[in-house]
Amino acid sequence: MRTSIIIVDDHPLIRKGLKLMIESEPDYKVIGQAQSSEEAYPIIKKVKPDLVIVDISLPGLSGLELIKLLLNEVTDLKIMVLSRHDESIYAERVIRAGAKAYLMKHMAGDLIIEAIEHVMNGGIYVSENMNEKLLRSMTDNEDEHKYRLSKLSDRELEIFDLTGRGMTNKEIAERLFLSVKTVESYRTRIRVKLHLKNYNDLVLIASQWVDNEKII
Repeated sequence: MRTSIIIVDDHPLIRKGLKLMIESEPDYKVIGQAQSSEEAYPIIKKVKPDLVIVDISLPGLSGLELIKLLLNEVTDLKIMVLSRHDESIYAERVIRAGAKAYLMKHMAGDLIIEAIEHVMNGGIYVSENMNEKLLRSMTDNEDEHKYRLSKLSDRELEIFDLTGRGMTNKEIAERLFLSVKTVESYRTRIRVKLHLKNYNDLVLIASQWVDNEKII
């Protein structure tokens, strides 16, 4: 019996490419696709796939929040993340949330099939570099900036990322279905955790972080 897979990504071309790549292997079948967590959730609950491949950045509820929501209800569901985000920031929190793999989109390629096989056989799949980092203490000060980012909550990191993409409080609030006041509160907490003096410093640091990410 073929492994059933659902893809959750807001880019149609990425979903199409993933489907073609996955179904080039006879043991795998993509049985559903979704462009948001809100769209994916009822589909996954209904069809009960063997594996879900999800992006982190989605409109509305983030991919990370979707992982937590799903695994709170379907504990044996296997989930892997395919994202443009820096693995050194996201991989550990994704695995901690219960996902079984983290791949960066620009590095994925043929590793997709390898990762799926590994996950379906009960393993956890990350890059070799990330595997070494996961074995180190989180207090390793070789990169103080990334260490501080690791202190942000999942929602704070999401808002930090959107801030770096030039989005206003109102735009972030609309995207995440939050109030503007709530977004402002999150940004204040982010500044405190990152030891930033003011809002302009937050925008600068967030923008630099986004610019340094590898985006396909």
